[in-house]
Amino acid sequence: MLNAKSLLDSLTSSLAQLTGGQGAKGLTEKAKETWNAQSTLGKGAIAGGLLGVLLTRGGRRLIGTGAKIGGAALIGGLAYKAYEDWKAGRTAGVEGGPISLPSPAGTEFLPDDPDAADDLATRILQAMIAAAKADGHVTPDERARIDAQLANLGLGDEATALITSELDAPLDVGRVAALARNEREATEIYAASLLVVDENAPAEKGYLAMLAARMQLDPGLVAHLHSKAAQLA
Repeated sequence: MLNAKSLLDSLTSSLAQLTGGQGAKGLTEKAKETWNAQSTLGKGAIAGGLLGVLLTRGGRRLIGTGAKIGGAALIGGLAYKAYEDWKAGRTAGVEGGPISLPSPAGTEFLPDDPDAADDLATRILQAMIAAAKADGHVTPDERARIDAQLANLGLGDEATALITSELDAPLDVGRVAALARNEREATEIYAASLLVVDENAPAEKGYLAMLAARMQLDPGLVAHLHSKAAQLA
């Protein structure tokens, strides 16, 4: 049985251990040699299975804080904080220093019910993989290396099938937007996507703009999400 929440947390933790919580900049020389031997993918692409998704400028925020509290809690906490501040009419971008995220446990952003939590985490993972493909495509040679790495990760058949299916799927913003069933889930799916990409790169910036538009997210809410993501240690 696929436990998507556990998968999200374990992938975040595994990459943090490899990189010292700093993404590609935290790789040791030996790890760099291994990494370079396994893949030549550029920024934002997918290498070493889903772990490579996080080796982007945005991904370093995910593995830094996410390694401490778990990927699901980080994404849920970021979305929850941004959503509540937006609903309260607060102005985005006025906080100073590293942000302290509230626990989203027991809310729609991180449900207590295991089935509901797994269902939401599955859709978040789908959105993250899609976002990681926003800056280009994976060549057949690169994909062969990805598949080889997936086989070595020991994620289980269902998890591997989920990742493979998303890697194979054409990039479709409308399909990703449809993963959200309400405004809160749309907020969380956008937060997860934001944490994976480099939002300043043209392709990823355009993808995020289209995703927000398709999910009909209020610009003020989007501004809160970007502001708070930028404050993650």
